[in-house]
Amino acid sequence: MPSRDFSLHGAIDLGARQAAARKQQERRAQGGGASAADAGGAAAGQYVVDVTDETFNTEVVERSQSVPVLVDFWAEWCGPCKQLSPILEKLATEAAGAWILAKVDIDANPQLGAYMQQMGVRGIPFVAAVVAGQLLPFLNGAAPEAQVRQAIDQLFEALRKEGILPDAPEGEQPAADAAEAPAADPVYQQAEDALQSGDLDGAKAAFERILASDPRDAQAKQGLAVVELNLRVRSLDPERALQEAAEKPGDVQAQISAADVEMLTGRLEQAFERLVAAVRAGAGDDRDAARKHLLSLFEVLPPDDPRVAKARRSLQSALF
Repeated sequence: MPSRDFSLHGAIDLGARQAAARKQQERRAQGGGASAADAGGAAAGQYVVDVTDETFNTEVVERSQSVPVLVDFWAEWCGPCKQLSPILEKLATEAAGAWILAKVDIDANPQLGAYMQQMGVRGIPFVAAVVAGQLLPFLNGAAPEAQVRQAIDQLFEALRKEGILPDAPEGEQPAADAAEAPAADPVYQQAEDALQSGDLDGAKAAFERILASDPRDAQAKQGLAVVELNLRVRSLDPERALQEAAEKPGDVQAQISAADVEMLTGRLEQAFERLVAAVRAGAGDDRDAARKHLLSLFEVLPPDDPRVAKARRSLQSALF
C-alpha cells in the first residue's frame, strides 16, 4: 500500500474550525435527558469527529498510528452524502472505538477538497481509510447499509492479513465484532464484490437475482437503482448532456439524461424538478417517459427521504 504525505500547510479557515466545533458539540449533546440516550450521544461524539484543514493532521494522521480512521469527504449540497453519512456514523458508533470516523466538509475546507482531487477523486461521497499514516481509497458513492457494513469488514480483514492491522489478542474479540452478526447473503456478497471491482454489470445481475427471489427486498431495489443510474451516466458526456437539455427544453430524452447527471452529482432536487417540469409540459408517450423515469430515480433514495415525498407531491400536482 503506497504511503501518502498528509502534511498540509496554509491559511487557517477559522469559520471551518468553528463549524466543526459546533457539529462536534451537537453530537456530544445528542440524547437529551435519559441516561441511555446521553451515553449514545457521548459515544457518537467520541467515535465521530469533524475535522478541518488545520486539525486533519492531528485528528486523522496522528490518530491513525493507534487506530484506523475512515475519512468521509462530504458537502451540504451532496444528496448521496446525506444517504451515506448516517450509515457511517451508525457503524462507527457500533464499532465502539475499533475505528474512528472523521468527517470533512470539502466546501468549508478547500485544502482537503483540493487534496482529494489530487488523489484523482472527482465525485463525492468519497471515503478513504487511513492506517498508520497511510491512505487507502475506500468508497466512492453511496450504498445501502448492508453493503457498507460488509465493505468495512472486508477492508479491515484484508488489512489484518497484510499485517497492517494487528490481530485481536487471543481470547479477545474486537469491539466491532462483539455482537454476533448474521451470515451475509452470498448473492449480496457477489454484488458487493462486483461493486468493489468496478463491475457494474456484474453488480446489476446480482441485484436482479436477489429481486427475482424477493421482489420486496428494499436494499436490493435501492442497490439496483444506484447501479443502473451509474451505467446510464457512464455512457454520457455530463457537460454536453446538461447543455443539450438547456438548448432543447422540449426534448424529453435530453431532460432525462440531464436529470441522471444531476442525480449522480448530488443535485437530486434539481433532477426531480426537471422531470416534474417535463411531465407538466409533455403529453402522450413523452409525458409517460418522464413520469416513469422520475419514479425510477426515487428508488435511488430511501423511501422515507423527505425529498422523495416532496417530489411525489409535485408529480401528483403535475399529473392532475
